Amino acid sequence: MAEKTWKNYRDKKHFKPLPLKDIRVLEVGTLILGPVGPGFAALMGAEVIKCEIPPLGDTARNMTPFGYMFRGAFPPTFTHINVNKYWLGLDLHKPEGQKVFLELAAKSDVIQTNLRPGVMEKWNAGYFHIKEINPRIIYISKTGFGEWGPYAAENRPSNDGAAQGLCGYAWMSSFSGQPPLKSGVYPCDDYGGLMGEMAILAALHHRDRTGRGQFIDLAQTENIMRLMSWIWPYQHITGNTAMPSGNRDVSICPADSFYCKDCGLVAIAAPAPEEFKGLCTAMGRPELAEDPRFKDHLTRLKEENATEILKIIADWSRTKSAGEIEELAEKHGFAASRVKTAKDVVEDKHSRERGFVAEIDDPLLGRYHDYGFPVMMSKTPPRVNWGVRPVGFDNEYVLTHLLGKTEDEIKGLYECRAIGKWADLPGRKPPSDWDGRSGIIMARDGDGEGKE
Repeated sequence: MAEKTWKNYRDKKHFKPLPLKDIRVLEVGTLILGPVGPGFAALMGAEVIKCEIPPLGDTARNMTPFGYMFRGAFPPTFTHINVNKYWLGLDLHKPEGQKVFLELAAKSDVIQTNLRPGVMEKWNAGYFHIKEINPRIIYISKTGFGEWGPYAAENRPSNDGAAQGLCGYAWMSSFSGQPPLKSGVYPCDDYGGLMGEMAILAALHHRDRTGRGQFIDLAQTENIMRLMSWIWPYQHITGNTAMPSGNRDVSICPADSFYCKDCGLVAIAAPAPEEFKGLCTAMGRPELAEDPRFKDHLTRLKEENATEILKIIADWSRTKSAGEIEELAEKHGFAASRVKTAKDVVEDKHSRERGFVAEIDDPLLGRYHDYGFPVMMSKTPPRVNWGVRPVGFDNEYVLTHLLGKTEDEIKGLYECRAIGKWADLPGRKPPSDWDGRSGIIMARDGDGEGKE
């Protein structure tokens, strides 16, 4: 598509319809695995109601890098994955809270939860409870190890770090002879959430054809094992255990990260014949492209040959800066890119020009930049409409707009503590300079966007 057309997409996406409009999702999620999937759906236009037990809400409200709170109120990760949601402070321990949840479930399309097996059933809100009142419901349970099996029977807790360790991801991500290396971000949570949304979309398609909903059992550890590509089939077929290889790609040669003379790292890959020939020319060693050890890609992948060619490249790269290698790569037709720092990525102009990093103007949080959804759709583009909110911020809107509750009924729910609002603690409450009005939903237009 022409660049002009994509710029039009970037500038006008807030005026286009959203792909999951009219799909209602109830979220009973905590930390990241539970909320991140509904966050994807909310960016796509689904009406996501996040149910939290008041006054503290989601455990992730108290988890933040180095104790930092954005505007003194919310953790950066929590702020990022919870946009476009409605916030209901609902206590599912209370019979009255369970009744409200069932009323909402009867009018919903999807329920997403990541509590331990059996908890939702204890609260009379498990799949079979909901199926009785809404046969079309799609209900996904996201747990560390699934709803059944030995680990599930032990009721083991899980989180992203534990999942990285248990499924071998941390071990395979390390360097040979070094301790396991846990990722500094949350791949098990994010990939699990993404796979969950893929399953939900498939279930919605099935429901469109048959009229029937279904239950989805998602195990966090199994999802990240699916991401680990060649490792499992290689072991099953060959009987050989895959070993950690650091930054080296053992299926592509050469493909690794190399130190440069300016102390940076550059990633180089040149598996195809012309790419490898170009790299050899760039190094001033064109004869290597005809060397019997290196001429053929499968031959280069043999351990002794791979070790030798990677050493040759490493010795050469230390004589060049990362910028010089990038220029040579462009000239000679192989892939090379400096390994950027987090600061480099945040300040990169490319992502901002494309609209992937955009400024959000939120009535509660003010102006800030965040990453959008990493897929651009010309007709129904995902987008951020509003940011994160305190516990129970949208109680009145949800209960009146969706359930038709009267003021007296809502007052009664507060009095019996079936519903509630935030504690006076960072992560739970609004920013200290909140005016008491901004961000509160007074009305909603037909496209689901807030009006103050």
